[in-house]
Amino acid sequence: MTRADKVRAIVKEVSGKSSLPGDDASLFDAQVLDSFALADLVAAIEGRFPVKVPDSDLRPRVFESVEKIDAYLAKRGV
Repeated sequence: MTRADKVRAIVKEVSGKSSLPGDDASLFDAQVLDSFALADLVAAIEGRFPVKVPDSDLRPRVFESVEKIDAYLAKRGV
């Protein structure tokens, strides 16, 4: 399972959705996530990956899409 596959699974779990838009699509515009779900998403990511997301990164833009989340984790060395 790739990191992106794991990210998709986490987003599905947090959102309760069985399908997601394309990896580059906005999860917020597609109403998969909202600002309230962002904290749950970050908590789930921190629980499954060896990463601590600083408060300064808790912005929807950072976690906009599966692609952006995957890139963020790669940048953090995960």
